[in-house]
Amino acid sequence: MLKSRKIAVVGTGLVGSSCAFAMVNQCICDELLLIDINEEKAKGEAWDLTHGVPFMSQRTKVRTATYADCTDVDVVVITAGPAPKAGQTRLDTLGVSAKICDSIVTPIMESGFNGIFVIASNPVDIITYHVWKLSGLPKNQVIGTGTTIDSSRLKNFLSEHLDGIDTRSIHAYAMGEHGDSQMCPWSNVSVAGKSFLKMREENEELAKIDLDEIVEKTARAGWEVYNRKGTTYYGIASCVTGIIKSIFHDEKKILPVSSLLEGEYGENNVYTGVPTVIGKNGAERVVEIDMTEEEMDKFKKSNNVLREYMSHIGY
Repeated sequence: MLKSRKIAVVGTGLVGSSCAFAMVNQCICDELLLIDINEEKAKGEAWDLTHGVPFMSQRTKVRTATYADCTDVDVVVITAGPAPKAGQTRLDTLGVSAKICDSIVTPIMESGFNGIFVIASNPVDIITYHVWKLSGLPKNQVIGTGTTIDSSRLKNFLSEHLDGIDTRSIHAYAMGEHGDSQMCPWSNVSVAGKSFLKMREENEELAKIDLDEIVEKTARAGWEVYNRKGTTYYGIASCVTGIIKSIFHDEKKILPVSSLLEGEYGENNVYTGVPTVIGKNGAERVVEIDMTEEEMDKFKKSNNVLREYMSHIGY
């Protein structure tokens, strides 16, 4: 008998509901469960999504659920958590986010869940580590969205300097913390296989670009959206959906998700944004790209920022 693909989304706020819409719109699963402490909100979202299903290319059954219903779920997406207030960073929400995760992960694991967690709650790298510890699952089954959204933003900014070249033809990663300390290994950035640094040597206009400014702009891009519309949700919803598609289709796509490092890049015991092979087993392998000494130093500094805040919740 064929097994249906089932996803549970925990938290039906703007991020969670946007994730749900992206999943239904792209028809990536057979059944979608919505879980929220506000059951009526979850019910309303489920109804609203269901009313649009007749216009999709395939049917997705959408319903509300509880943690006890996660027994046979393939992927649980955690989006619940407080949005940072004006003047805060994502790291400032850590204490509250960790407590919320405590109330979510324990009952999910008590249901018998043995699937894959995809974490979008901020600060995502530390919360992903926290979920890994709470769940007791193997590291490949706990994935954070990491710097997937930052890498997308980085490629969009580069496209603006490259006469609008399709971002899918630009190979670039933001790495480290999904936050202010993230970095970009410029020595690995390429366009259609050609080194971006080499292109700068050959083009006066590209040579004028301040690379540090691009990195800072990338790190602050979410706040630019926040300042205009209150928060971000479409971009991260697309990232979550892309990660799950790569799992369900066993695409072996390399995405800069938040993965646990155990010796890679000389780092240990930290979840951080690194290129990772995503397939049917989740985060299957961290890809170690070559970096210059300066780039490696920036990457390690970013991870040290994460470790400092991890200590705030007992790690």
